[in-house]
Amino acid sequence: MVHVPSVHAVDERLPLARLFLFGLQHVLVVAASPITAVFLVAKALGLSSALTVDLISATFLVCGLGTLLQSFGPLKFGARLPFIMVPGGAPVVLFVLIAQQTDLATAAGATILTGVFYFLLLPVFARCLKFFPRIVIGTMLILVAVNLIRIYGVVIVGKPGTAEFGSPAGIGLALATVGFTVLFAKLFKGMLGQLAVLLGLLAGAVLAWSLGLMSFADVWSGAIVTMPTPLPFGIPHFDVLAALPLLIFSVISMAEATGQTVAIAEVVDKEIDPQTEVPKTIRGDALMSIIGGVFGTSLIITSSENIGIVQATGVRSRFVTATAGALLVVIALLAPLGRLANAIPAPVVGGTALIVFSIIGVMGINLLRQVDLRSRANMYTLAAALTMGVLPIVVPGLYGRFPATLQIVLGNGLAMGALTAVIVNALFEHLHWRGRDAANDRRADPGARLEAVINDNHSCH
Repeated sequence: MVHVPSVHAVDERLPLARLFLFGLQHVLVVAASPITAVFLVAKALGLSSALTVDLISATFLVCGLGTLLQSFGPLKFGARLPFIMVPGGAPVVLFVLIAQQTDLATAAGATILTGVFYFLLLPVFARCLKFFPRIVIGTMLILVAVNLIRIYGVVIVGKPGTAEFGSPAGIGLALATVGFTVLFAKLFKGMLGQLAVLLGLLAGAVLAWSLGLMSFADVWSGAIVTMPTPLPFGIPHFDVLAALPLLIFSVISMAEATGQTVAIAEVVDKEIDPQTEVPKTIRGDALMSIIGGVFGTSLIITSSENIGIVQATGVRSRFVTATAGALLVVIALLAPLGRLANAIPAPVVGGTALIVFSIIGVMGINLLRQVDLRSRANMYTLAAALTMGVLPIVVPGLYGRFPATLQIVLGNGLAMGALTAVIVNALFEHLHWRGRDAANDRRADPGARLEAVINDNHSCH
């Protein structure tokens, strides 16, 4: 009898129809990110409608190619895990600031420089992954969830001072979409249950259409096939000083990629060596950010947004995200599909995002459940990180009177929380002058002793 080795769920090849449906679910949940990112850049910099459409196409294309890269992982570029790549929120803001202070060619050059900087910094960063134990990663996931919920909460209710702010219709649509998703997750089993997020979004869109809040009038207006234009702002200008905000962010992005790689591996139940797999994720981020800069986008990086979908559906195959990547490429080339995705009302997309991103927070809580929070080190690491991470999220403009360079880090709740978690954890766990109480805590906690052994095996050299 021939023994056939079992295939891990990450490497499972699903039937084509299921691949398409599950891939489409990922696409519809994350499609708002590239569209929103381009609209933010276009409105802030006064770009023409033609250039805006071209950038939307380019962003979908690079996101799709990056998703394929992360899913298949050729030549150690990409983690071979079910990742989706999208424009990072903070990098888009920094891209706009650089363009406003200099010009678009310099902003594009800054993106390319940052992609190169990833490669230069990676060998050093890879040696320091011992500073990202479960307590740090779990905290980061909670802050990711809170930050994304705040962002998409604004998408739902609108900006204060505008006519759309707090519209009952918009808030009602978002809550109805959340309700539909939960209802489908309860009623349906098997594949339909796994598609609860997609079905909830479609039900929300149908409700919006029936209320006259969604129109398909512009879907077929304009070109059918579009091809993104390389170097849309001309030859990039490379200015290291102008690129400094993005270069600083790249370190934060590497920390985020570390948390995301470990988190998605936990979700799909695949044992990985972070020192081997995290650099693959970061190499993919670096390469796609360079390509994105060539096409005029900001940094294109791995996303936390789809991790919640993987957790919610239980579908762990990387071929699903590869299908999503292929669909993103098709959307980039077929303009009506991009306009159709853009036609879905923001409250519907926001409602879907809220429940998916909340699941990311649940994942963080689950990681923290595996940590002894009675340990003084873990307790203060979590408390300090939440303090520094949640403050700038719930109190926007908290550091508005600080120097602009400091605001890049201080005003980013995820960055500040992650940095605080790493520093406080290192203070307790990796400095040799720990007090007697800390040593007693460790001797009394067998889980901490085990984690210490693991960390020692993966220590910086």
